[in-house]
Amino acid sequence: MNRIDRLFGILILLQSKKYTSAERIAEQYGISIRTVYRDIKALGEQGIPLSFEPSKGYFIVQGYFLPPVSFNSDEANALLLMERFLAAFADKSILTHYTSALNKVKSVLKTAQKDKLETLNEHIKLQLPERLKNDFEYLSVLQNAISAKCIIEIDYKNNKAEVSKRDVEAIGLIFYAFNWHLIAWCHLRKEYRDFKLNNIINIRCTEIAFRKTEHMPVSEYMKMLPVNF
Repeated sequence: MNRIDRLFGILILLQSKKYTSAERIAEQYGISIRTVYRDIKALGEQGIPLSFEPSKGYFIVQGYFLPPVSFNSDEANALLLMERFLAAFADKSILTHYTSALNKVKSVLKTAQKDKLETLNEHIKLQLPERLKNDFEYLSVLQNAISAKCIIEIDYKNNKAEVSKRDVEAIGLIFYAFNWHLIAWCHLRKEYRDFKLNNIINIRCTEIAFRKTEHMPVSEYMKMLPVNF
């Protein structure tokens, strides 16, 4: 979790309770007490009126509130439908994050809206071919690697069942021919390669910055694909 998300989470936690101790915040987010103090100071510097009462904890001064995000029924229904498609066109990592986000949406719905959404949930099904069932959990990790521009190490099995280790610089993800593909500069082959995600055995983020200074846009690579779907 990055710091911005953590600060927002701490703010929500403070709003949910009358008093919140530094120890409770540290336990919730797996951080040190010293980091809690820094985060509380950062929230105060952003104009959020925080105070502290000995033996009880931190609290938000009365009168301040963060307006909740609201959704209408049509928006919630659209998000519910997309959850079905994610089961087919994403992977377990993305589906987990999406379900978590959808639960947050449900939490701000009115009771009548929740009841309608649950009813709708029972009446929408998606029958998928086996080829679309993605058992890997790499998309979320790869998204982060692409945006952070850091090198990743992969164990990859080719079509001959040969396994090799690669250090790669990911430039994009493309879904084509009913599979997700990682497009990356391979330091072993010294060229851009197309790695089918179903053939990746393991991924590790090194947090080492790209060594290649310039990369082609993934949109240009798409023009070289062997299929147009």
